[in-house]
Amino acid sequence: MVTLGENRDYEELLHVYEECLESKEMIEAAFESAYEGIIITDPRGYVRMLNDTYAEFLKVKVEDAIGRHVTEVVENTRMHIVAKTGKAELARVQKIRDGNMVVHRIPILKEGKVVAVVGKVLFQDVRELHALSARVLQLQEELEYYKGELIKHLGVRYGLEDIIGCSPKLKEVKAMARRVAPSDSTVFISGESGTGKELFAHSIHRMSRRSSGPFIKVNCAAIPETLIESVLFGYAEGAFTGAAKGGRKGKFEMAHRGTIFLDEIGELPLTMQAKLLRVLQEKEVEPVGAVHPVKVDVRIVAASNRDLRKMVRDNRFREDLYYRLNVVTLSIPPLQERPEDIPELVGHFLEELGREVGIHVAGVEPDAMEALVGYRWPGNVRELKNVLEQALHLTEGDRIRQEDLPVHVARGKSRVRLPFTLKEAVEDAEREAILQALKVHAGNRERAIHMLGISRSGFYHKVKKLGIDL
Repeated sequence: MVTLGENRDYEELLHVYEECLESKEMIEAAFESAYEGIIITDPRGYVRMLNDTYAEFLKVKVEDAIGRHVTEVVENTRMHIVAKTGKAELARVQKIRDGNMVVHRIPILKEGKVVAVVGKVLFQDVRELHALSARVLQLQEELEYYKGELIKHLGVRYGLEDIIGCSPKLKEVKAMARRVAPSDSTVFISGESGTGKELFAHSIHRMSRRSSGPFIKVNCAAIPETLIESVLFGYAEGAFTGAAKGGRKGKFEMAHRGTIFLDEIGELPLTMQAKLLRVLQEKEVEPVGAVHPVKVDVRIVAASNRDLRKMVRDNRFREDLYYRLNVVTLSIPPLQERPEDIPELVGHFLEELGREVGIHVAGVEPDAMEALVGYRWPGNVRELKNVLEQALHLTEGDRIRQEDLPVHVARGKSRVRLPFTLKEAVEDAEREAILQALKVHAGNRERAIHMLGISRSGFYHKVKKLGIDL
């Protein structure tokens, strides 16, 4: 007679058996449905399990392979060697049936002893690995492309690599930009117009921890004084007549978790300077007509070609704002202080302009380069590019000559020009205008006269007076 306790033990044993059976069936199903070929041997190298995927590849039947030594089933195998060494062999190339496979051979250890070896075919042909590698490279290229597009969408187009030149002064500024970029410190960029202040602002943002955030540019000199507050800080619905429904975000809110570049900050009126100071101190903006301020997380990069220190002395710029902005200062050297960079800049701009305007030249004649290096460049890098673009339209050969350059550049043999009178400046401008008109019309004097809008007698009078050789 079966007791109650024996019956309970029997039920528990049956339950355990059913669980083991279910687990076994699940493991076998996973083993058979695996995409990769899998084989398992015992420590002596005899096949214990082989899935259909691998059997089909080896062109054997599973039931015929079970119990045989692995060397009789798999060509050039080393699974029996791994069973002896106990060391895994990962991603090894193995030749099987005139093809190179990529395989894993992994020992299964229990209490330090090998109890089984698992063999797994990763790629049935090395060409699959090469195809996958090519696909990964393609995906990386696509990722870099879309990353670049995202950066453009966020407003950033330039990096330090786009700032051409290797002069000591420029290298020093670049090194400083690299040091300050990772922090959130406010940066003030000073320099003459056309020196590339905006390029440095872009570069600082790109190298910062905010590089995935927006980069918002604001030209303080281009915004009417009556609109600048609403442009910078936004406005609430109904703040004024004509306000958009729902209000509008200002530039600071748009730059949240990113960088705002305040170009020509010296043009801000004093009233706006006070409000900007509050943003720097409180990290919040108050939209026009709003009841509550809005918190913003923004890094400020400011720039100006004006002497803010002098403006402070003249009471045209707030002293407290000046010191809040002047945490880190980058002083961009003018082009006349780094003439050794001009040949490299010329080569870069000629290549760039060739793509933009479709006129390609092989380079610049030595006398023309001497003139370019000797000119003082009051308009800096921007003026250099404009001069080269003008020369491209005038040159007739495959190299820019000195006569293709504007007269004031071609004659600028010294970086420091002597003072001249207003009369001399006017004559210089007239001489250049006449020469360029003649150049454009290939020496046709009648067309040049018509282009200049002067009479024939006036034209020849000026030609004689200015010493122009026709």
